[in-house]
Amino acid sequence: MNTFGKKFTMTTFGESHGIGIGCIVDGVPAGLKIDEEFIQDELNRRKPGKSPLETGRKEDDKVEILSGVFDGVSTGTPIAMVIYNTNQKSGDYENVKNLFRPAHADLTYFHKYGLRDYRGGGRSSARETAARVAAGAIAKLMLKEIGITVEAGISSIGNIEASSHDFEYAKKSKLFALDKSVEDSQEKLIMDTKNAHDSIGGTVVTKVSGVPVGLGEPLYYKLDGTIAEAMMGINAVKAVEIGDGITSSKVKGSQNNDQITKNGFSSNHSGGILGGISNGDEIVVKTYFKPTPSIFQEQQTVDTQGNEVSCNLKGRHDPCVAIRGVVVCEAMMAIVIADMALLNMSSKMQNIKSIYNK
Repeated sequence: MNTFGKKFTMTTFGESHGIGIGCIVDGVPAGLKIDEEFIQDELNRRKPGKSPLETGRKEDDKVEILSGVFDGVSTGTPIAMVIYNTNQKSGDYENVKNLFRPAHADLTYFHKYGLRDYRGGGRSSARETAARVAAGAIAKLMLKEIGITVEAGISSIGNIEASSHDFEYAKKSKLFALDKSVEDSQEKLIMDTKNAHDSIGGTVVTKVSGVPVGLGEPLYYKLDGTIAEAMMGINAVKAVEIGDGITSSKVKGSQNNDQITKNGFSSNHSGGILGGISNGDEIVVKTYFKPTPSIFQEQQTVDTQGNEVSCNLKGRHDPCVAIRGVVVCEAMMAIVIADMALLNMSSKMQNIKSIYNK
């Protein structure tokens, strides 16, 4: 499936080394001001080649809006956007066309479809996430109109953990670091790992502020379940935590319960979600990225005929995919919240009557 969402939907298309990638965003209400400069800025945050911490593939990631916008506002019809690929080096993948790269989706795609686009992973490449960021920018513009903001940053790189989360600082950091005190150590770990021809994993914390009570569609389109699906659908993500996550399984109810006062919750162990519905508190999600599978060390694998062979990769790859994953986490979260906000409008008869009883 290449479509995400129920009401606010995103469908992406394209491959890493094809002509381009893009998306169709449907369900956007008519009359939303479409700030093309903001959309481009979001893509610029994610685009590759900005520093030694990222892949050397340099793409402008210039977005072109094809439909759904007239005189700077949404028309209520599908918004189509395309980003052309301009810096492919498909020859770097010629030596792996008949073998499966360890920890990549090569083997699974081949067995599912009987063939695969070996050039940079084709459809399974993280290159596709640029289209998600473009769609997420549209969602952010809609959420801004109703006072909801989405922010994210790097909490940990390897075993180097942030002790505090400063989302404003993360916006200025080339690492999207949430904790200035460990940023240099995190950067050094990435560069040392890169120089050893290896890669390293990391975690991203995403926060949503200004969320009203009531977003989420139980039982089978819960807010937390849909967020988990959105984050797990990002390349290289292997785990997701809502609120205290794993820690909540190790404590007592008296420690984990968020007690309620007339001024709201006294804590936020739940991460802003109860029963699959937003409770009005900040939504906090932690997303875990595995190390980039593409490393420049000899590895054991098999080819398409089942023969054991050695794998020696070429090409340009992120030493830590979690860094640019920060922007993708924000985008997917924004899409989920925008979708839930539109769905929630029909949850009460009084909402429907306010529109149709004139």
